[in-house]
Amino acid sequence: MPDTDAPGAMPVALDAMGGDHAPDEIVAGAVHAVREHGVRVVLVGAPRPLMEALSVHDALTEVPIIRAEEALAMDEGALASLRRPRSSIAVACHLVRRGEASAVVSAGSTAGIVATGKLRLRSQPGVLRPAITVALPTRPTPTVLLDAGANAEVKPEMLVQFAHLGAAYAETVLEIAEPRIGLLTIGSEPEKGNKLVKRAHELLSAAPGLNFAGNIEGHDLLTRTVDVIVTDGFTGNVALKTMEGSVRYAFAELRDTISESRAARLGGMLQRKRIRGLNQRLDPEVHGGAVLLGLNGTVVIAHGSSQAKGVSAACVLAAGLARQGVVTRIGERLAAAPRPHRLW
Repeated sequence: MPDTDAPGAMPVALDAMGGDHAPDEIVAGAVHAVREHGVRVVLVGAPRPLMEALSVHDALTEVPIIRAEEALAMDEGALASLRRPRSSIAVACHLVRRGEASAVVSAGSTAGIVATGKLRLRSQPGVLRPAITVALPTRPTPTVLLDAGANAEVKPEMLVQFAHLGAAYAETVLEIAEPRIGLLTIGSEPEKGNKLVKRAHELLSAAPGLNFAGNIEGHDLLTRTVDVIVTDGFTGNVALKTMEGSVRYAFAELRDTISESRAARLGGMLQRKRIRGLNQRLDPEVHGGAVLLGLNGTVVIAHGSSQAKGVSAACVLAAGLARQGVVTRIGERLAAAPRPHRLW
């Protein structure tokens, strides 16, 4: 069934100029989200190319456009958010801040999105740093991983806060009561890891309101050992991209193996439905992207190479998160959590 928005719901503000395949694939994804999922979307970007792209789909009257003549290039970092205050991602954030949109979606530069989101939407009260959150495709429910790239350097207290952000996400979106928290490091024993991880382990073990299950290792990412995996942005981003690369390699090898002989091709045909289902479950585009938690607004970061399917999924995810009230739930959890005086 389509995941339709309620009548009168605010639209998702989609940065139409961000991404490797902008604006054509971004527009195609917006049209798909509107027609197939009933999600209201407003495109933010340069009107002329967006109107041309919409006309290809005969959708000029279905998806409105908000003007933003500037755009952040994919290779631009955080400082670009200051140099281009009227960029498409900045205007999209302003729509959310003014209550004219429910969420922001962008496939643009991750550093630019994070910096612009922090500048335009501001962090929620008590939040030290927002964290990029991804849902790993485990069964029976996804496993939440954060930070996946927003903060390369953190302090132990920040990892405790990431645990609260991840727990709020798991409770609200995945409907997991008392989610188990795991700390990603090089060994399961409490003394394993660097100074950051060791101190974080101490704080997480004593933190009220968190169901801390201890350390986990890299081979536990897809084993559903815990519900929420906490780490710094450098480690999390390397782990995530290593996993994505491994999945792509495995499927490439599987395709080559299936085509090696007639018997292998026959076996592949017999298992085609299951292989296709596995491929879909592990395809990053199906899951919509990452979520930037900790801001006064919902922000979804789609993969930079996203095409129409991935953009549509990101819009569906963003609309669902806004509807479920993730930002409010995070605020409630953080308000109830003790705050270390030296950092908060």
